[in-house]
This record gives sequence, C-alpha cells and structure tokens, in this order.
Amino acid sequence: MTGGHDATLVTGTFDIASPDDQARVLRLADSLIAGGRTPEELEEDARSGDVSIDLALAHKLARSRQEVLDLDWSGRLAIVFAMWGEQRRLRPRDAHNPTGEDALNTKLDQLDWLFADTDVDWSVLPVDDGDPDDSATVAAERAALHPSGGRVTVLRLGDAIPADAGPLATLDHVDDSRKGGAIVLGAANALDGGADAIVMTDADNSVHLGQVGLLLRPFVGGDAGAVIGDRKHPDSVLVKAEARWGPGIVVLRHMQRMVGRALFDRGLRDTQAAFKLYGRPALESIIAAPSTFGFAFDSDWLYAAVNTGAPIERVPFAFIDSFEESASLAQGPMTTWESLLRGLVAAARARGADHDEEMAHVVDEFGDAATLERVVTQVPAELEGVADVALGQRSTMTPAALRDWLVPLTAT
Repeated sequence: MTGGHDATLVTGTFDIASPDDQARVLRLADSLIAGGRTPEELEEDARSGDVSIDLALAHKLARSRQEVLDLDWSGRLAIVFAMWGEQRRLRPRDAHNPTGEDALNTKLDQLDWLFADTDVDWSVLPVDDGDPDDSATVAAERAALHPSGGRVTVLRLGDAIPADAGPLATLDHVDDSRKGGAIVLGAANALDGGADAIVMTDADNSVHLGQVGLLLRPFVGGDAGAVIGDRKHPDSVLVKAEARWGPGIVVLRHMQRMVGRALFDRGLRDTQAAFKLYGRPALESIIAAPSTFGFAFDSDWLYAAVNTGAPIERVPFAFIDSFEESASLAQGPMTTWESLLRGLVAAARARGADHDEEMAHVVDEFGDAATLERVVTQVPAELEGVADVALGQRSTMTPAALRDWLVPLTAT
C-alpha cells in the first residue's frame, strides 16, 4: 500500500455503530490526504492489494474530500432520507439499545468533515414515511443535540397528504408509501428551498456520507444529470448480508432485469443503492409525475432521469450493510420484492421505457408476496448455476418457460 498513512493509526475492522471507529476512519482519511496523493492516486492505492475495511473506506473518504476541495463548488445540496422504524438506529448504541447507530448525528459529523472550509450550502432532510413509532420526533430530538442540527429539517409524510395537487396528489395514505412518498416529499421540499441537487441515502450508517464528493465530481465537474453509486463496480467496497434471500432469488432477479432492461442494459444494475445524486433538471422531471411510491421508486426515478437525455454516471463507493433493523425484515422480504417488481412494471409502463411486456404480465400474475415466498425457495433448472450476467436474458429463460414453471409451483 502506497500513500503513507500515519503508522500510529491502527487499522483493522470498522463498526458502523462505533463513535470511536467513525472518528478513527476520518483520521485515517486525513492522514492519507496529508500524504499529498491526488484523487486518482488514492483510487489506485486502494486497488493495489487487500486492505482492511477501515482503510479501504478511508481511501474513498480521502478521495471524496479531495474532490470537494478541488471542485470549489458553492451550490446548494440537500441530503434526503426516509424513516420508518428507525427510532432505535437514530439513538446511540447502549445496553438498552443494542442496534443503535446514532445515525442522524453520525451523518452530521460526516458532512461537517467533508464540507469543512468550503462554500457548499448543505442541509439534511429526514422524512418520516408514516412510521407508527414516530421516527420524526426522535430525529428532531437527536438533531437538537448536534452543533449542526440547525441544518436539519425533519418532515412528516402524514403532514403533506392528502394533497390536491403536486407530486403527492396520487398518494392517498401514508400506508400506500414504501419509502418513495417520503423521498418525493423531501425532494420537493429541497427544490422549493433552492437546492441545485439532492443526494438520496438511507437512514442508517451503511453509507458513509463523507463519500458525497464522489457523487459531486461528475455532476459539478462534468455534465451528468444524475450520478449513481454502484455497489457492483469492481472498485466498490461492499460488505452485505446477501444470505437474507433464499436460492430462488435468482428467479426474482431474472424477472426484474427483463422488465427493467432499459436500465440494466445501460449498466444501471444496482438500482436500489441508497447513494444517488440527482441534479435539479432531473428532479423536476422525476417529481412531475411519480409512477410509484413503493420500493421501486428508485427505478422510476432512473427511468425519468434517462428520459431527460442527460448522462447518468456510475461511481464506486463503500457500502457496509446495516442489516438488523432493515425495513425489509420488519415488513417482510417478499413484501419488499412485491413492491419492487410491481412498481418496476408500473414505472416502465408509465415512463414509456423499453421493457419485456411478456415478463411484465408474469409479474402481474405471480408477483404477490405470498407467491414470491414460495418462489424464493426453489430454482428452475434453466436458472441453476447461471452466471449473474445471464440473468434477464430471454436466451436464459423465456417468460413463457418461467410461467410454465410457476403455475404448478403456485397451485393450491
């Protein structure tokens, strides 16, 4: 490893809920920056061999900070995330709250570090998505304890609907939103406040927001209308609990990619990564007529961004999964996948995107959560051992063949 980080800073593991680890990884990043490496050299350093997770993250952070300093941008940036069942992750971890992450205040620490001594006008918009446990109140309480808490505006989706007009006019109740309604509300609020761009992330600490400079470079320094964090990029750092799904997840991904080919064929394969930047023109197009407020809102937004004609860039980043409090666990993994698949179909149709309509009809017929619970436990012969790149290809398994496999599997 080149670049000469300070040898007195011990490297090793990284716990996203540990304040000590959060502070230490920023010191590691500062040490790398002090070594005088360029952003490109820092990326090359990270490719040079196996490194510990904290040092790999520190390289992303150092590059991000260098990009922000080099860009010398003075625009307005809003960080938006949805909250549902986040009351524990918003509070610090202790004996009574073992899954705590102090998530909001950790984000503020990260953004303070990233934008220190710059003219970037940043804000944070946490949006309660109708959480019965009232994450909004907890978020407001936590923000009030932080020196940068004045940059936080906590919103409630329930306060904005029903609406007679605007992007939420077709959303009748908070229970009809699965994250998408909250993010639309946050984006609309950010635009009303004069934001030049928003960064969409998650409520937990999976994505270190010190990496936002990686998104800003193609937007401010290039012509990208949207910039997408890609966990599947070979230069990304990914720690993810993939074991949450059964073996039949390949069936769902095959369906997803065939319906969503307008995105996947562009290389936008990591549609659900909660690390995306959208510029104002793309946002205005997106929220003019949202097609879904479910978990597939990411795909709806990407379809709308594609339709603007502006380039969409992909960037590698570090993602360390926060699994124990995942909404997909509370709401049911296949409930999440039902929302993803059916929302993807609705978005493709509404946005006029190229898609496999025959597979869309398969989703219409078999895409309910109860059916998917059966599907995810088994794999058809055509998809056994198939390479990831072959999923979504008709030559791998046609919609008709998949339907023939599904009919007896789902018969009662």
